[in-house]
Amino acid sequence: MADQKTMTQTEVRADGVTYLLAQDQDLGELKRRIEDAIATAGRFVDFVVVSNRQVSLLVTPRSQVSIAVATVLFDARDTGDVEFPYGGHYDLL
Repeated sequence: MADQKTMTQTEVRADGVTYLLAQDQDLGELKRRIEDAIATAGRFVDFVVVSNRQVSLLVTPRSQVSIAVATVLFDARDTGDVEFPYGGHYDLL
C-alpha cells in the first residue's frame, strides 16, 4: 500500500455547494480572484473542477467561501483539460 501514488485535492465550498478543483488550478490565483469579486457588488469567478469541467461561480459580498486541502489517491484523468471531460452519466468507474 505504500506504493500508491497520491495527489493534493482542493475543495472549494461556496454557499453550501462543494467543488473539487482540477489538479492544474492555481489556488493562490483563485483566492485572489474570489477576494476581488467579493470587493465588488459581485463577479463571476471561473475555475476547472475534477472531471475537467469548467465552473462559473457568481461570488458576491454575501457569499460564504471556504477552502480545504487534502491528500487523496492519484487519479490520472484529473488533468484540468476541459477539452477532455470525464464522469457523468456514462462513467461507470
